Amino acid sequence: MDHSLETVPMGQTGLEVSEIAFGTWRFGRETAAGNLEIDRERGHELLDAYESAGGRFIDTADVYGRGKSERWIGEWLADHERDRYVIASKIYWQTREGDPNAKGLNRKHVRRGVERSLDRLGTDYLDVLYIHRWDDATPARELMRTLDGLVDDGLVQYLGASTFRPNAWKVARANEIARKQGWEPFSVAQPRHNLVNREIEGEYMAFCEERGLGIVPWSPLAQGFLTGKYERDEVPPGDSTASDSEGWEERYLTEENFDALDVVRSVADEVDATPAQVSLAWQMHHPTITAPIVGARTVEQLEENLGAATVSLTEEQFERLDAAKAGPFDHLG
Repeated sequence: MDHSLETVPMGQTGLEVSEIAFGTWRFGRETAAGNLEIDRERGHELLDAYESAGGRFIDTADVYGRGKSERWIGEWLADHERDRYVIASKIYWQTREGDPNAKGLNRKHVRRGVERSLDRLGTDYLDVLYIHRWDDATPARELMRTLDGLVDDGLVQYLGASTFRPNAWKVARANEIARKQGWEPFSVAQPRHNLVNREIEGEYMAFCEERGLGIVPWSPLAQGFLTGKYERDEVPPGDSTASDSEGWEERYLTEENFDALDVVRSVADEVDATPAQVSLAWQMHHPTITAPIVGARTVEQLEENLGAATVSLTEEQFERLDAAKAGPFDHLG
């Protein structure tokens, strides 16, 4: 790849991150058929390719591959200069069967989970710690106090909230509690967002913009739909995302979404790029988006996705893509 990824500000933190993040949720993941999506060797090849393109923003979670994702990243980091990379992980889901305290956002689970993540990653600190979901069983004040303690201890640099479209008000309330107590607030959000999933473009996105939160969206290619590999009235192949994700076809293979994909393909022809690159470029041109998270099964797929950084869209092309699928937007927070 002859283009090196540039860096962009992560909200108002002062931290600079790569304009495209690399997501490792497929590392060590078993499909419904029992196949390993990405093994250790392939994972390291993908990390090498991302690093060679100038990528420094790596996203993982404690439950990805049941810990394999963090462990393989840690093994790769051992041969690299740790401080050159921004490493983000997440916590919330059950990590030990039969233990009611090995899930959620109670202090016991959070502290223990972060320590285990650091051990697997072979590092002293996380640049970003996301809470993977909201936990209504843990009061916001208790949560923010616990997270602030991780920052005070130097185990975490910045705090983030993942997948919170219906609960923006909960993040806002938690940040207000943190502000009043002088604690570290959430400074970055990680919601789903792409050309056909626009639900955050209401109060959620407005809240992030007003309060200076960075937005690092997952599923920027709509679980593969926006790559353009699916056609109307065509049964997806057995090894596709659709075969391993309940409700995928009903959610994405709609006439409205294919109409939007037609616009993506049209712009792709105009700028000599692929539909995936145009879909990612639309997000990278979006004034409120920090950096989309891309994943890939192969080095070739990753290099294609990273090529979005070379795609320039005119204002007219951006607006045409933006209007390709309107709403339903999230006006309820």
